[in-house]
Amino acid sequence: MNPTGNSVRQLLSGNEAIALGAWEAGVRYASAYPGTPSTEILPALAQYAGVRAEWASNEKVALDAAVGASFAGARALAVMKHVGVNVAADSLMTLSYTGVGAGLVLVSADDPGAFSSQNEQDNRHYARFGKFPCLEPSDSQEAKEFTRLAFELSELFDTPVMLRSTTRISHSKSGVEVSMPDAPREFESLPPFERHPRKYVMIPAHARLRHPEVEARLKGLAVYAETCALNRVDWGDRRVGVICNGVAYQYAREVLAGFSFLKLGMTYPLPAGLIRDFAAEVETLVVIEELDPFIEEYVRSLGLDVIGKIGDEFFPWTGELSLARVREGALQAGLPVASLDSAAQSADAALAIPPRPPALCPGCPHRSVYFNLRKLKMLVAGDIGCYAIGVLPPFEEMDMLISMGASIGMAHGAKQAGCPDKVVATIGDSTFFHAGLSELASTIYNRGVTCTMILDNGTTAMTGGQDNPATGVTLQGETTQVIDIEATVRAMGVEHLWVVDALDVRGVEAAIKEATAIEDRPTVIVVNGACVFTPQFRRRPVVTVDRETCNGCGFCFRVGCPAILKSDELGAKTKRPKAQIDPLLCTGCTVCLQVCPRKAMYQTA
Repeated sequence: MNPTGNSVRQLLSGNEAIALGAWEAGVRYASAYPGTPSTEILPALAQYAGVRAEWASNEKVALDAAVGASFAGARALAVMKHVGVNVAADSLMTLSYTGVGAGLVLVSADDPGAFSSQNEQDNRHYARFGKFPCLEPSDSQEAKEFTRLAFELSELFDTPVMLRSTTRISHSKSGVEVSMPDAPREFESLPPFERHPRKYVMIPAHARLRHPEVEARLKGLAVYAETCALNRVDWGDRRVGVICNGVAYQYAREVLAGFSFLKLGMTYPLPAGLIRDFAAEVETLVVIEELDPFIEEYVRSLGLDVIGKIGDEFFPWTGELSLARVREGALQAGLPVASLDSAAQSADAALAIPPRPPALCPGCPHRSVYFNLRKLKMLVAGDIGCYAIGVLPPFEEMDMLISMGASIGMAHGAKQAGCPDKVVATIGDSTFFHAGLSELASTIYNRGVTCTMILDNGTTAMTGGQDNPATGVTLQGETTQVIDIEATVRAMGVEHLWVVDALDVRGVEAAIKEATAIEDRPTVIVVNGACVFTPQFRRRPVVTVDRETCNGCGFCFRVGCPAILKSDELGAKTKRPKAQIDPLLCTGCTVCLQVCPRKAMYQTA
């Protein structure tokens, strides 16, 4: 869809621009599982008229739903963070064989630097693995334009298209030309489904026929890559030629200002002819890219000498690029780096920022869980969510963490292999519906003996408070069926189940003791407590410390609440700081009050 009407320039993040580009492209259906740095795309898209946008229970479900919409004739978008593509990969690899109906774009938001992820995976490899194109914008304007073009490319070549963003592109803001439509777009019904079983039904006989078409498509895409507007040459001083992509282009053009650039917006398939022609015109060839030497390896495979990561390793393999890191690598490589004025040097200097380790929020319902798990010295298999902070001080009570839903399987495997410890799996409500159901089913089926604690805080808190199947509200604000976790677990055959209040410290402790004492069948504890950022959370009267009674034992500090501070007053015998509570941070959860051995804390009226 190409909206008509007036155009205005707005300041948008890359995620907002992707949403706008999808809407301008005429997307009718979009699905995602929230995951930083991709989370903001779907809420932004959900605000546009004529679009059905949904949170899915996991990334494979999101892609599968988008595939169904595409096959039915609607342009569709699936959105996820980089590790989410691992979950969706089963469907994605076969989708490359089927091709699409209407255009289908998969957004992969990668996270160089692992700011909010368990790895720094470079998802350009998925495009090469699956033999479909990958586009990489360098700013918000390109994020919008590349998204629109991705749908056209998808339909032109009958292929899924990956739009790869990174944390810096997703969350940085820059100017974007926004077309204002003359009239709002309405959601319209599709025509009857056109049946193409040899294309859409991938039984082995059909797959064998489709594979040659995939290879032919890839050759056509390689030809397209040579002349498409996504890949462009900016000629300057030809002593240095820089091949770069994504946010690396923004840093490189500052550090090596005035030299020649081959900016690649389509990073798979790569344009061999364009790269050779560019290399032939410059004296020194440089590749600057984040994470893996994806482009560099290809350039070297063409027999070209290049400065990059491999061998001399002037540019890092790990972590997020920055202006400083690119400048440092360029200087080490002996490149003629642009000089900086004093203001730029000051801005580029490393900032002495004090460390700010993550902590559970004041009033967090997970606090009593990890306080008790540490107290009871349990072996804990953790999962992806706010409760992963349980590995950090003062709890330091998590022993395994890999991926969404894996906690239950890891706990089960440890016990089945003969681990003598009492093992507890902790998993959140959203993560339980994402990937925990199948793991619990396997544990039950295989007569597992682990305890699973489902920490139900009423939201997908880690990524900003999105709804999930247990909340009863859709992405677009519609009331829907609440899927009750307790009823679901009982329906799966778990007989020994406890439901406890997250803020009842002794109740949580008792449930853990009782559940882990049963060693011949699986047990489940559902810990209910609203996240402090949800509407259902109710603030209580704040807690105050009686300084006369407090002796500085420090026991309350073990609950890890940011509202509990060390005062300047020392206990007469302990010679340690007495506690004090910041009334602006305290939510009145009373966890500290319940654990204080001297009863030195009380709630104000």
